[in-house]
Amino acid sequence: MNSFRHRHAVCSALAVLITVAGCSSADDSVSAAVPSPDAKVTGLCQNLDKVLPATVDGESRDDPEPASELTSGWGGVAIILRCGVERPPKMTDPKVANGQDADAVPGGVNGVDWLMERREDGVQHFTTANREAYVEVEVTDGRDSTGVLIDLAPAVKEAIPEGIAS
Repeated sequence: MNSFRHRHAVCSALAVLITVAGCSSADDSVSAAVPSPDAKVTGLCQNLDKVLPATVDGESRDDPEPASELTSGWGGVAIILRCGVERPPKMTDPKVANGQDADAVPGGVNGVDWLMERREDGVQHFTTANREAYVEVEVTDGRDSTGVLIDLAPAVKEAIPEGIAS
């Protein structure tokens, strides 16, 4: 009888473990590296976070981990925004300014200037230019990024003044 209770307890414990393991889901949250700008830029980025739209290009806001006012997302990995990033090297590359770099071009959308870069992995990468803080947006899944930039432009114009980021 004692061995029966022991076996029953072991079986019950195993059943609980199997149930817990079977019901627990893998962490499928999106992550993004949080920039570490100075206090002035952090303040601008916090202001941007307050005015960002709830939807971008039809995707609902779904911020990445770890939670931060410097990172935002829409549609999981579809659209990731990071505010307060460093100036991208291509921004000062004369080949880009002269139109001699097929993977990076300057351009503007609704009053916001962007450095637009295509990456080998298919991710479209955009960084604001001529603003007091650099805002980076990554767009995946082959979507037309025009809608993304149009939706984000009003918030960027409201929160990040024109000027040169330090």
